[in-house]
Amino acid sequence: MKKILMAKGARSIVEINLGVKAGENVVIVTEPKQMRIAEALAAAVIATGAEPTIHIMTPRERDGQEPPKTIAAAMKESDAFIGAVFTSITHTHAVKDACAAGSRGVMLTQFNEDQMITGGVNANFYEAAENCKKVAAAMAGAEVITITTPMGTNLKLSGKGRRGNAMTGLVEPGKFGPIPTVEANVSPVEGTANGVIVADASIPYIGIGLLKTPVKVDVKDGYIIPESISGGEEAKKLAADWIDKKDPEVYNIAEVGVGLNPECKFTGSMLEDEGVFGSLHIGVGTSITLGGVIKAACHYDLIMTKPTLTADGVVILKDGELMI
Repeated sequence: MKKILMAKGARSIVEINLGVKAGENVVIVTEPKQMRIAEALAAAVIATGAEPTIHIMTPRERDGQEPPKTIAAAMKESDAFIGAVFTSITHTHAVKDACAAGSRGVMLTQFNEDQMITGGVNANFYEAAENCKKVAAAMAGAEVITITTPMGTNLKLSGKGRRGNAMTGLVEPGKFGPIPTVEANVSPVEGTANGVIVADASIPYIGIGLLKTPVKVDVKDGYIIPESISGGEEAKKLAADWIDKKDPEVYNIAEVGVGLNPECKFTGSMLEDEGVFGSLHIGVGTSITLGGVIKAACHYDLIMTKPTLTADGVVILKDGELMI
């Protein structure tokens, strides 16, 4: 039954989010456990008169690891691509190079079949896009960005000279976007972030998901201080994972992102949780796809609720409510 019900979500992703047109070549990158989703998407592509190809790869060992060169080449030659994978390939050179070549893409990382039926995929992406563009514009180039939350986040950083990214879920040539999250983000200038981050909602990576205990970290000169990571079992798991990466750049403060999809709910799934309206996430690690210069061994998001966000004195969020 789910295979049938997924048809509506697949059609929305292909026709609305990706805007596929007849005659286009669409590359669908997937892994074995996501094949039913890839097949539903391929059927939706065929229905538009376009031609899909499904590329199955061995699941990556970690988020942010590059796909095989053959798949990267296919993405670069495509008119559009879909990343229907569980382990993220979003923050990779393959995605960056495909977009630079004029392709466009959507990323369905950690999607399950239920997400093809309910939740954020059912949003009115055209309406959500308007708020997304406003928030991205407010953060773009802001010299001083501050973030506070009732749980204890108190972070200051700079977006001077950095673009604001409006990930509306509606992609154009040369762009990519995660689905179903709608988010506005900026990659801060390296070395400028200082303060405290307290994630109280979710860290939807490496099996952590929804947080039972908040995770607190201290930030100095753009990097999380490894010894400062505290909280419950989730904090221990996160700290151990970063140590295992053996890459100091995994601690880089890479992103400030604001969730703006009214249909998303906290479920422990990355692209649902990041899109929850009025939430805020701090991306840590790789920043090259967002306007930064760091390529790390991973990119994880620490998600918090009821944030107050200001950019050069303009209040964008107050206790999780959109003010602009």
